Amino acid sequence: MTCLGVTSASFSTLNSLWNDLLSRHASGNIFLTREWQEAWWNEFGNDADLRLLTIGAPDSPLGIAPMQLQGDRLSFLGETDLFDYHDFIPADPAFYPVLFDCIESEPWRTLDLVSVPGWSPTFDLLPRAAVARGYAVTVEQEDVVPGVTLPGSWDDYLAGLRKKDRHELRRKLRRLESAGVVEMRLADAATLDDDLRTFHEVMAESREEKRDFLSSERAAFFERAMHRMHDAGWLRLFLLMLDGEAVAAVVSFDYAGRRFLYNSGYRHEYSHLSVGLMLKALCIRDAIERGLTYFDLLRGDEPYKYHLGAAELAIHRIVVTR
Repeated sequence: MTCLGVTSASFSTLNSLWNDLLSRHASGNIFLTREWQEAWWNEFGNDADLRLLTIGAPDSPLGIAPMQLQGDRLSFLGETDLFDYHDFIPADPAFYPVLFDCIESEPWRTLDLVSVPGWSPTFDLLPRAAVARGYAVTVEQEDVVPGVTLPGSWDDYLAGLRKKDRHELRRKLRRLESAGVVEMRLADAATLDDDLRTFHEVMAESREEKRDFLSSERAAFFERAMHRMHDAGWLRLFLLMLDGEAVAAVVSFDYAGRRFLYNSGYRHEYSHLSVGLMLKALCIRDAIERGLTYFDLLRGDEPYKYHLGAAELAIHRIVVTR
């Protein structure tokens, strides 16, 4: 088999192959897109060596392995602060043993793979391939990623909630609607820059940890990534307007028939109207109306996710040592 190493300058040359493989990948998601990974590398890749590998014969590749090498640690691009999922992009189960052939000569001691979805072939096949080579493997649950399987209508969604949650959601929506003129506005090309600034404001205002999260580096990445996601047609930046004022905002992505809720914020002045939660509920309604099949609330077990009807899935950390 052949292993082809590709430099950071060649992200774009892999575009067609990357998109084709990702469209067939069981756990394909927004964080595995070339656009997201290249945006991260351009902002944070200075302290690592890129190992962007296509694996297999050039005319029938087995997959892509987007990785970085830092010292003796080989890992995916990006960490858990900005990526909710990580994975390889395989086209065939043979990808995994051949991957180890390809990285055999690399100076790694630890292959540290975070945020691997439990439903990805990587979760089962990577550890098997590593054990077959005599390497030590540990697998541990890293976090949960609650999400909602979307029915065909908003009424069906409400009917699927627990009785108390359904009652509370309806009550809070009525209370919001009685407070003034309510609109959920979607950012477009003309409003994107202003809406991103508004999003940063309400995100920082909503929680201290979110304000601290927005370092200058992360803010620069966020700006770069959001424009790329918009250009690709995936960004869904929603603002909840009350009497013309933005009182909450959500950044989400529509990709592969699913909506990924990435981050959110709200103005404290309107917390008594539960504007943050109500915008998320309206985002679910919008996703249903657009015919999407799954609403991914991503990493974390915050209680509101379960009030919105989410069920838990898990992501894992796989560590291979040689």
